[in-house]
Amino acid sequence: MKKRKIPMRKDLLTNTMQPKKELVRVVVDKDKNISVDPTGKKSGRGAYVSLEPDKIAQAQKNQVLEKSLGIKVSADFYDDLYAYVDHQKARKELFGDK
Repeated sequence: MKKRKIPMRKDLLTNTMQPKKELVRVVVDKDKNISVDPTGKKSGRGAYVSLEPDKIAQAQKNQVLEKSLGIKVSADFYDDLYAYVDHQKARKELFGDK
């Protein structure tokens, strides 16, 4: 039986390669709007961040997304991203890996 290749992406927050399923994509479109991309298919410049809420708080403090994506990121977006990551982490703990 052939083993399937697991797509890997670099986590912007920890600077390590991780399976794509364990990360969430943040994307900036051509109009400089930033959003969370749960599907990973939105067009624009993307960066992957880990599903760890404490890493999101650290990224906000160090302005990691601003430096990587080259735009100003609002506190509201960080709140949304934190809520999304927190929800996904709770869901993963509740339902396990699927």
